[in-house]
Amino acid sequence: MTNTVDLRTFLRTRRSIRRFKSAPVPESILRDILHTASFAPSAHNRQPWRFVVLTDPDAKQNLSDSMAEEFERDLEKDNLPPDKIIKLVNRSRERITGAPAVILLCLDMTEMDTYPDARRKNAEYIIATQSAANAGMQLLLAAHAEGLGGVWVCSPMFAQEIVQKALGISKSWEPQAMFLLGYADESPAVRERKPLDEIIVFQTKQEEIVK
Repeated sequence: MTNTVDLRTFLRTRRSIRRFKSAPVPESILRDILHTASFAPSAHNRQPWRFVVLTDPDAKQNLSDSMAEEFERDLEKDNLPPDKIIKLVNRSRERITGAPAVILLCLDMTEMDTYPDARRKNAEYIIATQSAANAGMQLLLAAHAEGLGGVWVCSPMFAQEIVQKALGISKSWEPQAMFLLGYADESPAVRERKPLDEIIVFQTKQEEIVK
């Protein structure tokens, strides 16, 4: 059985990996990772996460090309120089096509509770997205446990309809994130973390707050 020290080390050694070896990731390992991800906690236990797995080069290329067009349009709106736009778009393309496995995390609201008022509708949507995010974090930890590297990419949030069309998925599957997975070809250094005293408040009594 894993002891506490080993588990702490495991959790603290996960890194965002963006460069991968060319070796493919076996489907059996991807299935194990997604199975583990499905054990994440979710609101009402509705498990609103959905996954689309891409390992075929043509499928990754199609997604990359579709997202690149939207990304380029957004960068043009930001008035960036053309050479910088080309550089950023090409880097985005290469990251998607260069990853042995690409997993899209989607949110499906169809089984969540419905309410007649906007306040609770909004709250229900937020707790559903939190649930999907839980599965995303669990996915990264599961990949780490399998000896893989991975990185969480938020770009599908900026091109949800484009991604849906490129993947041929239902409109009820809202793209939330994209995970690039593979065997790591880099070893990023530990990035500095904010001191705990800056991010924690211990409330020990009703009338007293101790930092």
